[in-house]
Amino acid sequence: MHRPAARVICLDAAHRLLLLRWRDPFDGTWIWGPPGGGIESSETPLVAARRELVEETGLDPAAVLDRSVRIDRDVQWSGERYTASEHYFVARFVDERPPLVRSGLLPDEQANLDTHAWVAWSDLGSLPDAVEPPQLRTVLDALVPDGPWSGTV
Repeated sequence: MHRPAARVICLDAAHRLLLLRWRDPFDGTWIWGPPGGGIESSETPLVAARRELVEETGLDPAAVLDRSVRIDRDVQWSGERYTASEHYFVARFVDERPPLVRSGLLPDEQANLDTHAWVAWSDLGSLPDAVEPPQLRTVLDALVPDGPWSGTV
């Protein structure tokens, strides 16, 4: 299935990344990933990124900057194969670990979203489950070249 998507790399005041922990309803595997989802036919990638951020986190969509990195993806999720380009945007927040609101989630998202964490970039490799996309550090380096992860890719 071809499904273009937009995702948001959220950074708090201490450069921690917001990751959401999702359970694949098909096989029960767990993954960590940034907020985001499919781009509707009437949306630009930026509009979709801001919409998804609000739906999944309740965070301020105005924090999403109008600059993205595109990654071609080929992933298995919910028993389906998805191929498409994903646009990754960055959003910076002035607070440390801003609180999330999950009231915008669809019923299937409510069932499969387990938790969230603000993760230091150096701790990405120590999470107990896979982190998506696998190129996350490359995306970080492209979007925020002056970040603490610079030169570690």
